[in-house]
Amino acid sequence: MGAVELRVAILSDTHGRLDPRIADIVADCDIAVHGGDIGSAGVLAALTPRSGRVAAVLGNNDVPHKWPAGEQHLLASLPQQWSEELPGGRLVVLHGHRMPAKDRHLRLRRRFPDARAIVYGHSHRLVLDQDAEPWVLNPGAAGRERTYGGPSCLVLSASRECWSVAVHRFPFAAARADARTRRNSSI
Repeated sequence: MGAVELRVAILSDTHGRLDPRIADIVADCDIAVHGGDIGSAGVLAALTPRSGRVAAVLGNNDVPHKWPAGEQHLLASLPQQWSEELPGGRLVVLHGHRMPAKDRHLRLRRRFPDARAIVYGHSHRLVLDQDAEPWVLNPGAAGRERTYGGPSCLVLSASRECWSVAVHRFPFAAARADARTRRNSSI
């Protein structure tokens, strides 16, 4: 019998707009995890992993006056931090805005020493710090704002024996060209 592998899509900082290529990656995963600055309930609804399981944490921009009218009630149900035991270890997710950037990875490792990996967002910068355990990961921005090289996400493959992380980053210019093409074809 083979090892059970769980595929977890990790994204953050959509600010109300999920890149459709990121949504396609999520659809091929078992769980979707959003690291905050979601921006709207529509983003969470667009995350459709195979199991339908979506977890999300609040970011510093996830406040009622920044969300569309009628969606603010969802904010009350979102935690500041999320963690779950996966095959082979625990995954911890928080937005990271309450922690200074200086020595952030060291501070996260000290705060969550029993985790296998810690995910944070906020900086919009893609980071894979796997030099020590727990790993410290930032999926970058999965929307349009400050993507620093294009919308991105991570896919964590977790089995009892092994964890690995795949980076998915898309050229931002292509996303704009695709949107223009779709807009022009509907005129």
